[in-house]
Amino acid sequence: MQTELNLQQSMASTDKSPEPTPAKGSEPTPGKAMGVGQHLIDKGAMMIQSLEPIKQISHHACSFAIYSHDMSRQIETHHYCSRLHQNFIQCAVYDSDESDARLLGVEYIVPADIFETMPPEEQKLWHSHAYEIKSGLWVNPRVPEIIGPPELENLAKTYGKFWCTWQVDRGDRLPMGAPALMMSPQAASPGVVRSDLVLERDAKYNISSESLKSSRLEIPEPEMISPLADYWKQHGQGFAIDIEETQMKLRAP
Repeated sequence: MQTELNLQQSMASTDKSPEPTPAKGSEPTPGKAMGVGQHLIDKGAMMIQSLEPIKQISHHACSFAIYSHDMSRQIETHHYCSRLHQNFIQCAVYDSDESDARLLGVEYIVPADIFETMPPEEQKLWHSHAYEIKSGLWVNPRVPEIIGPPELENLAKTYGKFWCTWQVDRGDRLPMGAPALMMSPQAASPGVVRSDLVLERDAKYNISSESLKSSRLEIPEPEMISPLADYWKQHGQGFAIDIEETQMKLRAP
């Protein structure tokens, strides 16, 4: 199968509700509950194996993301992040911070100097983080805000690319269908996060996004945000993935 990025003109594979069941339903993810034997196997593996990539995860951030092809769909996201370099970050993104959280997808975060080396067609798939940081939407749960400014200043100058592979917000009990490109919240409609999502998140962590916004006024704005990032703001177009059958490439004899 081959994936092809297209400007969203009609319903694409990204947006089609997968059928048949058990893709849909109000019950949790289908399958048997973990048994004692499986718990013992998993704990034993954890003691023996190194799991080094997982151990490099250094922080948890909570924010919101918006579907590029349908900006009426907005979700709370939990990013568990590790660093490849100072401002080159890779995040496993979950739907909560609970032990049974579902893995929604992955986000890559790069500094401006790396982003600027990318070809224009690639830059269109990325979003900026300045507004997300300065507005108080991006938070590090349970970490005192007073120790955050240096890291937040760095993040405000970065760009992210986030692919969602499990659209739990439409009721999918399994990771079905094509992945969806996600965008970051912005001050312009339709990229404004719904107030009910923010209030619910703030209540859960006993924080105030508005207060955080006030405390982050001194975080400097990037000198320039690429006009190709946050592509929808300039062009009113999002991106979606269509899946097409294609002839397989065979090895040469």
